[in-house]
Amino acid sequence: MSYRIAGIDVHKKMLAVVVSDVEIESEYQFERRMFGSNPEQLRSLAAWLLEQEVEEVVMESTAQYWKPVWEALERYWKPIREKREGARRKSGTLHLAQAQSNRGPRGRKRDFPDAERLVKRLVARELTLSFVPDPEQRLWRTVTRRKYQLTRDHTRLQNQLESLLEEAHIKLSSLVSNLLGVSARRMLKALAEGETNPAALAALADERLCATPEQLCDALGACADLKPVYRRLLKMMLEQVQFLEQQITKLDQEMAGLLSQHQDAVERLAEVPGLGVDSAQQIIAEVGPTAATFPSEKCLSSRVGACPGDEESAGVNYSHRSPQGNRHMRRILNQAANAAVKAKGSIFEIVYRRSVPRLGHKQTIGAIAHRQCRLIWLLLHQGVRYEERGPAVTKQSKQRRTSKMIRQLRSLGYRIEPPNPQHPTQAQAQ
Repeated sequence: MSYRIAGIDVHKKMLAVVVSDVEIESEYQFERRMFGSNPEQLRSLAAWLLEQEVEEVVMESTAQYWKPVWEALERYWKPIREKREGARRKSGTLHLAQAQSNRGPRGRKRDFPDAERLVKRLVARELTLSFVPDPEQRLWRTVTRRKYQLTRDHTRLQNQLESLLEEAHIKLSSLVSNLLGVSARRMLKALAEGETNPAALAALADERLCATPEQLCDALGACADLKPVYRRLLKMMLEQVQFLEQQITKLDQEMAGLLSQHQDAVERLAEVPGLGVDSAQQIIAEVGPTAATFPSEKCLSSRVGACPGDEESAGVNYSHRSPQGNRHMRRILNQAANAAVKAKGSIFEIVYRRSVPRLGHKQTIGAIAHRQCRLIWLLLHQGVRYEERGPAVTKQSKQRRTSKMIRQLRSLGYRIEPPNPQHPTQAQAQ
């Protein structure tokens, strides 16, 4: 019985598609067809693949241009091949191959041979395949990654704001810990609107600010003869900051609504030292609410790239450098590990202090990120809760952390009640 596989070389405006029977003993015989990338042509592609009785499809991950092709086949081709009578175990399977694993000889790149190479290397298991989640999880990823981009823009704009103030000889950043805090923002807004009296600006600071009024007057002294162009630039930057903050808040509410059915998973992850509500949502968007795609914690850490590498030859391991994986998860784990080692009395702080003299800071953070990745799989896959067992953890510190997490969840719109200390907790994990 024939078993046909299609290979698609993806471009922005066109698709080079080949189909071949992979169970014949002789050399592959390919049928070639060119399609456009507009919606009507993608539906025609799905119909042609059904006509050719294709069982599997493999395509190359070309920038973002593979996404509409994948979604069209997922909608019009995959369900029919999966549910037909006599379907095999892999019938209706879509594969996304990393472009680097399908490179051909230098100077010999053509569209149809590239598509044919995809089929041959898929059969020979020489392709590096990417994990593509279901449509709902892809939507989560879109929201969380967009929020991360806006957060980066917010940080960049804050740095540009400090640079502008330094150029204008306004030394406010030397006295406040956050240029966009409540006190600093009131002073900057008044400065942008034309205030020229340093004492009046200093009076806008909160009384809990560590800087004295004399220090603030000295730092803001240049406002008396500040050029109007600096005030206009400052006003524009403050408006940009406010706009970005509004967009980030809307994305927070959007993500909370999308993950409302998985509130328990968000809570379980947010309890881990180094993680919070925001990072918990990002992790669920990347690996799923139950991490069901990954059969073990080792599989998850390998897919993420949070495990030691294995570059061996002749029985000698030449490198333990971590493999490339999901760069978004690696970023989250790295940030979480750096935050977890600062949690007083936590197990992560103990592991860090024990390992850093031997491994150094970077390798120790990598080891803690690996430990956290395996812990994340346990919390999501097995539905257990985290229990901190560090020697210096007190009941008061646990209550403070729990109260903070509840405030964050409620601010995002989650419905949550404080835990009842008289009831035993659920199954716990460390």
